Amino acid sequence: MDTTDSSGGTDPGGSDGPTVAEAVVDQMLARGMDVAFGIPGKQTLPLNRALADRDARFVVARHETAVTHQAWGYAETSDPGAMAATVVVPGPGDTNAMNGLKNALNDCVPLLHLAVETEREVRGGDGIHETPPETYDTVVKENVLVDSPAGAVPAVADAIRVAREHPQGPVRVGIPKDVLASRTAQPAVGERSPSAPQAPPAEAVDRAAELLAGADAPVVLAGGGVRRADASDALRSVAEALDAPVVTTYKGKGTLPETHALSAGVLCGGSSAELRELLAAADVGLVVGSDLDAVATASWSAPTPDRLVHVTLDGDDIGFGYETELGVVADADRFLRALSDRLDEVDAVDGSTPATGAGAGKAETADGAERAGAVRSADERRFAALAEERAPDEPLRSVEVLREVREALPEETVVTADAGGFRLWTLVSFPAAGPRSYVNPGSWATMGTGLPSAIGAKLANPDRDAVALTGDGGLMMCVHELHTLAAEDIDVTVVALNNDDYAIISEEASRSYGFPEGAYGWGEADLDLVAVASGMGVPAERVTDRDAVADAVDAARRRDGPALVEVVTDPTEPQASEWMTRDPRPDRER
Repeated sequence: MDTTDSSGGTDPGGSDGPTVAEAVVDQMLARGMDVAFGIPGKQTLPLNRALADRDARFVVARHETAVTHQAWGYAETSDPGAMAATVVVPGPGDTNAMNGLKNALNDCVPLLHLAVETEREVRGGDGIHETPPETYDTVVKENVLVDSPAGAVPAVADAIRVAREHPQGPVRVGIPKDVLASRTAQPAVGERSPSAPQAPPAEAVDRAAELLAGADAPVVLAGGGVRRADASDALRSVAEALDAPVVTTYKGKGTLPETHALSAGVLCGGSSAELRELLAAADVGLVVGSDLDAVATASWSAPTPDRLVHVTLDGDDIGFGYETELGVVADADRFLRALSDRLDEVDAVDGSTPATGAGAGKAETADGAERAGAVRSADERRFAALAEERAPDEPLRSVEVLREVREALPEETVVTADAGGFRLWTLVSFPAAGPRSYVNPGSWATMGTGLPSAIGAKLANPDRDAVALTGDGGLMMCVHELHTLAAEDIDVTVVALNNDDYAIISEEASRSYGFPEGAYGWGEADLDLVAVASGMGVPAERVTDRDAVADAVDAARRRDGPALVEVVTDPTEPQASEWMTRDPRPDRER
């Protein structure tokens, strides 16, 4: 005999059957998801009970803005398709989490956002935290509201599939609390794998190979789509076959390890004049896995070769901002592998070898490693000149600190970088070791991501060191998560460059609007991050001497548990967007 559930519906499973929340968690576990980030509320307790009973990891954050960035960092540093869930209360919890959802949407990062909705019998009556579900439509890949108790498990199963399907992204599933608490039997849901990403047409691959193999000075620009498609190996094969320097976008950083001879740097607001000259001098460019957005290209002012092959999953991106000779709507990995095979055939026909590249023997053009190395050397001269300009009694410059930190960390360390002024210095001067070893936000560029994403990265990679690079501005937007580190005993090292200033804003305010130097700084109210961290249970150390940075970071990394290293830096140092883009000739004369 059917029994009646608490919401007035029927419960074919009877009172001994699993709750809907338990069935939802079982569905997540069956699809490889055993980690959730969130903040509990009375509405979420049915899910929290189910997660605890099934030994799934539930990380209790201190603010919902961190929750979605934790799941974002988890996916960014995991194997393709691996993802975590987020759990929040309706209204304020859900809207706080929107920041990270939008960041994940822009970066095409998969996550399952479980939002516990207002009870069905109250909906429309302005119940506590009630928010129209459509509020979230523009910050997720798909937004689903469960109305029927029997629809919860099918909705979650499909949401996981949609999140993993390229282009990947966050999916929100709103489930009312009364549905989660009921014991309504759930329908059986068959396995439905994400559809395969698009393969390139053979004729497009042939044309791309013809253009690129015939170039005198090709260049490759790789974006975040290379990371999402797990296409780093194929990227390297193509770059080596073409003997082409590789420039990356913000999200592409690390897709070719930046120790590789063909790595030429990152196209961003802090890109050097030499890197831009490299792009301008190339005769054919391959853009793969990037939409060439306004952030990476400085509103399409960055130069590109006259002849472009542009490969992306969204056809609307092709020709937007830059003229394209050949556009291809395809998955980055499938295109690059097909192109690599085709270039091997070209090599076999013309007698060149992969070691010398398809462009071997082309008249009077420097080889790819030489062109990329020239950019790196010019950048190093700029970094050295910046450090040399600092008087001995002045605070450290960001590039000095970042070099010491890089030398102190094992290559396999997972590094997450916050947004803010120091991020540009990190993008251009901190070498990334691989596609899942470096994380930073893309075009959304929200501050307060460095620490939360490191928490997610560490849970996704428990056997690797995890380090969050942040400024004082970014850290103070998520400083509550230091307590999460301590409370959850998550072994993350936080390196905080503290200049007591929103320096990138102060610099522009002074240079362009006549404000006094340090207009948006806290020189009269110094921030003591060691005291803040210690008060939250995280051991901390403050460093002012460059020679002490590496030892402090190494000691923090080796500590069993979380730690923070605060490094005092100069709020008046030149910003990367100014120093790196100025006329290069003075640097060349040094």
